[in-house]
Amino acid sequence: MSDFIVGLTGGIGSGKSAAAARFTEHGIAAIDADVAAREVVEPGQPALAAIAERFGPDVLLANGELNRAKLREIIFNNAEHKTWLESLLHPLIRQRIADFLQAATSPYALLVSPLLVESNQKEMVDNVVVVDVPEAIQLERTMARDGNTEQLVRNIMAAQATREQRSAAANFVIDNSADLASLYLQVDDIHRQLLLLAEA
Repeated sequence: MSDFIVGLTGGIGSGKSAAAARFTEHGIAAIDADVAAREVVEPGQPALAAIAERFGPDVLLANGELNRAKLREIIFNNAEHKTWLESLLHPLIRQRIADFLQAATSPYALLVSPLLVESNQKEMVDNVVVVDVPEAIQLERTMARDGNTEQLVRNIMAAQATREQRSAAANFVIDNSADLASLYLQVDDIHRQLLLLAEA
C-alpha cells in the first residue's frame, strides 16, 4: 500500500482530469471519486435500486442505467433530496476509495475528488493539490464541455467550496488558466516534491 496519499481537487471545469492524467503518466496510482461514484450506482447495485425507489422510474434510462441529468436536476433544486442522496452514496464511495488506496503500490497514491475539501474525504489524504482557475474560465469551459446552461453550472459551482476555501486547504496550488504545457510543467514540479515527501 502507498503510505502517502495525495488529494487532487478543483472546481468544476478547472482541469483536474488533465492534471490527474499527467500524474498517472509518472506511474502514480490514481482513483477518481467521480468514477467511484458512478460505479456504486451501476445497474445491479443496491444504491441504484434505492434511488429509483425514492425518485421514481424517470431517474432511470431505457437501458436501466442512472439518468444523471435527471437526477442532477432533482437534487440541485431540492436540498432535502440532495442530503438524502449524499447520506446514501458517500459511505459507499468512501469505502470504494479506501479499498483502492489500500491496494495502491506507487510511491504515493492520488485521490482525485471535486468535493475533497467539502466532504470528509479530506481526512483520507496527507497532502492536498488544488487546480485553480478564475470562475469565468470555469463557467466557459464547463458550458463548452457539457453543453449545460450557465445557470446550472453556477448552481453546481455554488454547491462546491469557494476558490478561497480550496486554496486555504492546499499544500500545492496549480494555476491552470494558461495552456496544457504550463499545467504539465507545474504537475511535474509538484510530483518531484511529492516523491521527496513520500520518502520522508
